[in-house]
Amino acid sequence: MDKLIVTGGATLKGSINISGSKNASLPILAATILAEDSCIIRRVPDVSDTNYMIQILNKLGVHVERSSGTVRTNPENIISEAPYDLVRKMRASICIMGPLLARTGRAKVSLPGGCVIGDRPIDLHIKGLEALGATVEMEGGDITLTAPEGGLVGATINMRGKSGPTVLGTDNVMMAATLAKGTTVIESAACEPEVIDLADFLNSIGAKITGAGTRTITIEGVERLGGIEHHVIADRIEGGTFMIAGVMASEGITLNRVSRNELKSVEKVLLDAGHIVEFNEAGDSVYVAPGKDPKGFQIITEPYPGFPTDMQAQFSALAVITPGISVIEDTVFPQRFMHCAEMKRMGADMQVDNGQAVIKGGKPLSGAPVMASDLRASAALVLAGLCADGDTHISRLYHIDRGYEHIDEKLLQLGAKVARVRE
Repeated sequence: MDKLIVTGGATLKGSINISGSKNASLPILAATILAEDSCIIRRVPDVSDTNYMIQILNKLGVHVERSSGTVRTNPENIISEAPYDLVRKMRASICIMGPLLARTGRAKVSLPGGCVIGDRPIDLHIKGLEALGATVEMEGGDITLTAPEGGLVGATINMRGKSGPTVLGTDNVMMAATLAKGTTVIESAACEPEVIDLADFLNSIGAKITGAGTRTITIEGVERLGGIEHHVIADRIEGGTFMIAGVMASEGITLNRVSRNELKSVEKVLLDAGHIVEFNEAGDSVYVAPGKDPKGFQIITEPYPGFPTDMQAQFSALAVITPGISVIEDTVFPQRFMHCAEMKRMGADMQVDNGQAVIKGGKPLSGAPVMASDLRASAALVLAGLCADGDTHISRLYHIDRGYEHIDEKLLQLGAKVARVRE
C-alpha cells in the first residue's frame, strides 16, 4: 500500500495541465454500452475509478483498448450481469444500470462501494428506472432490473432527493430513456457540467436530448445509437484543488485546460478571501497567487451551480492557514468532515458540529502521520502538508488515486517536495 510524504515549505511555481474529468468520464464510459458501433473517448484520466469502469465494461462484453488518455470501445456480446468483485470497489459503477437495462432488457448489479462520506442511497435511481417500466428485485446485495416485454416506456420523473438532485441518478435515467419508447421528462434534474457532457456524448451518437444543464431534461427515445469520437471536459474539482494549492503554497502558478464557467463558485470564494485569480480571455487558463491580506470566508455547499461539496475539504485546508475565522457548512453531505480530525493532528483549530466546521486560522501547522478517509479529504491533507513544518505522511493513498491523475507528478512539476513510498 502506498503513502505520500509531503515536505512542507517548498514554493510552487510554473504551470500544469488539468486532466479530463473523472466524474464525466465514468458515465460516458458506461454509456458506450448503448452504442452499437465503436466509440473513441479522449482525455479519460488515468485514475483507479476509470480503470475499474474499463474492467467492468470488459466483463460486460465491451472490447476496450486504452492508450494514454484515449479509450476505444467496441460493443460485442453485451451481457446483463456486472461482476461483484469490481462493482463493490466504486460507487459510480451504479451508472451502468441504466444503459444495461436499455440495451439488454435486464441489469443485475451489486450494491456498490466507494468512499464512506455518509448515506448516499440509490433509491432515486431505482424510482426513475421503475417509472420507465422496469421491475426491481433485491436479493443478497444484488439489484436485478427487468424491462417489460415491449421495452422501456417514457415517463415524467422527478429526481429530487432530500439533499437536492442526484447526478448519477439523473445520468442513469437519461441513459435508459434514450432507447425507451416515447418521451421522458426528468424534472428536478441535476444540472452539473458532467451531466451536460454526458448528454452531449449521447446526442452525438444519435440520442435526442434537450435541456441538459437545466432542471428539466427531455429525452425522445430512438431505436438505435451509433458511435462517435468525444473529448471529455476538464476536471473542475482537480482544477479547483490546484487553484487552492496556488494560493496556499506558491508565488503564483498557471493552470491550463480549465473552464472558468465551471469554476465560478471556487473563483468567487478565493477572491472574497483576498487572493489573486486571473483567467485568460478564453477562460481556459487561470493564474492564481496568494493575496497580501487574506481573510476568513464562509461557504455553504449546494448543488451546482452552487459551491460543490467536492471542494469543501480543500477549502478547509485553506481556512486553517488563513487568519481569522472561517465557517464551512456542508448541506449535501453533512458527515463529510472526517479530514478535520486528521488536520487537528497537524495543529489545526477546527470545531465540527452538525455538518458545520468553524475554523480559527492562522496558526502554524506541523507535519504528522495522517490518514485519508475519502477522495477529497486526501487532497485536503496534501494541501495542508504543503504548508506544514516538516514531513506529513499521508496513508491510504488509494483514496486520492481514485480521482486525481498523477497528483504527485504534477506537484513535483510545480516544485513541491513529495514522495510516493510503499508502507
